[in-house]
Amino acid sequence: MKDYSDEFRADAVALYESTPGATYKSIAADLGINRATLREWVLRDRGRRGVTATGAQPAVQPGVAVPSDHPDERIRQLEARVAELEANERKLASERDILRKAAKYFAGETNW
Repeated sequence: MKDYSDEFRADAVALYESTPGATYKSIAADLGINRATLREWVLRDRGRRGVTATGAQPAVQPGVAVPSDHPDERIRQLEARVAELEANERKLASERDILRKAAKYFAGETNW
């Protein structure tokens, strides 16, 4: 059984939480960990924060916008798009950070 650092666990949970439509299986495969392990980390983190799975906000569907001539509706659509782009940016940043940490870890293990 592998022992993962608290930082890696937190990064994995953050990646899962910030990825719209993510599954435990897909994120776990990307990180090279067991699906059940990731699920346990996410549920433990949600319990610590007092958040339930049903309390999560639904993901914004890209490209699904109802055309409207009303300015308030257009503003809401643009705000939703900005939120979607910010979530995507957070996801990419956390993926980048995880990859950097993994590269640093594996570079340290190499005995060339």
